[in-house]
Amino acid sequence: MSTTVVPEDEAVRAWLADYVYEKMRTDSLEQVAERLNSAIIARVPELADRDMRRDLAASTRAHIRAMLPGLTSDTVEFAIPEQAHALARTIARRGFELRLLLRVYHVGHEAVLDFLTDAIDQREAPYEVERRVLLRVFERSSKWVGASVELLTDTYMAEREQVFRAALNRRTETVHALLADLDTAGAPVDTEQASIQLGYRLGGQHLAFVLWTDEPGGEIPGEDEAIGLLDRTATRLTTALGATGALTVPSGASGMWAWAALEDTAQAARLAVPGALSRLAEQIDAPVRVAFGVPGGNVEGFRASHREAVAARQVAERASTGGPRVRAYRDVEIAYLAGVDDAAMRGLIARELGPLAARDPHAARLRETLHAYLGSRRSPEATARLIGVHKNTVRYRIQRIEELLGRPIDGHSLALETALACVATYGPDALPD
Repeated sequence: MSTTVVPEDEAVRAWLADYVYEKMRTDSLEQVAERLNSAIIARVPELADRDMRRDLAASTRAHIRAMLPGLTSDTVEFAIPEQAHALARTIARRGFELRLLLRVYHVGHEAVLDFLTDAIDQREAPYEVERRVLLRVFERSSKWVGASVELLTDTYMAEREQVFRAALNRRTETVHALLADLDTAGAPVDTEQASIQLGYRLGGQHLAFVLWTDEPGGEIPGEDEAIGLLDRTATRLTTALGATGALTVPSGASGMWAWAALEDTAQAARLAVPGALSRLAEQIDAPVRVAFGVPGGNVEGFRASHREAVAARQVAERASTGGPRVRAYRDVEIAYLAGVDDAAMRGLIARELGPLAARDPHAARLRETLHAYLGSRRSPEATARLIGVHKNTVRYRIQRIEELLGRPIDGHSLALETALACVATYGPDALPD
């Protein structure tokens, strides 16, 4: 769809060309997208969920890339990006009404106009240029939003109709009801009936995990391709776990929630041990990432394990890039709890590690040694095997660490281990500036 508009004068065209060139740079574009997303989520809190927020971010970035160049063109092209269609489908799948999609675009339009008005004020354009730029922006953005709403309403309705007819919708609604402990009528969930609807026994032991894909360059893979990849990975993981049943529910265009039904409490206890799930990394190929909860029993364990898996994902996404593709809540619990208050965590790291919190390779080696030493019950021999050095090297490093800290480590091991666990989990970004 396109329309031709009357050409603007050269001053307006030049102002817009300079502005678009500046904002199309990756760093500036990301800042614009983040501001718009924050404004939308503040007024549409239903999108604050991690997967919904991610789909919104992809849609916003794509809209900006598509719309900004059109500000300098005499022909307005309304090519709605695929990421926007993906967001509309996710809204439908999550069971939200059409008015939520319309509210997203209404709020987004207001945020765009506020942002561009601020940009014009900051660049101090002459009054006549400013007036004509504002008129042009309002005209173009209004047409863009109108076309988006028209086309995406069709996308939403088609998906909504399909979802309503599919078993996926029933499964999704049942899972959300279980997690909220309320059905659509506001009554407690009938566990036996929910088990029948899901084809998954809720009375046993459960291990929850969440799957998602990386975002190379800020892009999300094709929706069908991503969901298929996540589903295949979930199947491999449940097979490797020896699960007696499995349940999966897409949580976004490139996210999935899953549960594995375990054989008994003995198997659940084995998988609850720190490090027990790290072996599953060989079942996961890029760009998939997975975060596990702790096994739990019955519906309460179904919910708790999912909450923990979501928390482990939060740690994984906050940590430095290049980290492990598997995160288990049991392995990152201390770092997660400490990281809830970022300022307090950084204060703990600075206070407990002191000179060891430096960002140079020497300090990193000493931190690695101390972390391994405390985790090996202060055994130089076990530490040496763990990090691949001689035991005398471990002894020398521990001595040097105590000299730098100005105190023996024995009386401060809990605080030290917490600080070291945070740095090991979140990477150098957790170190004080």
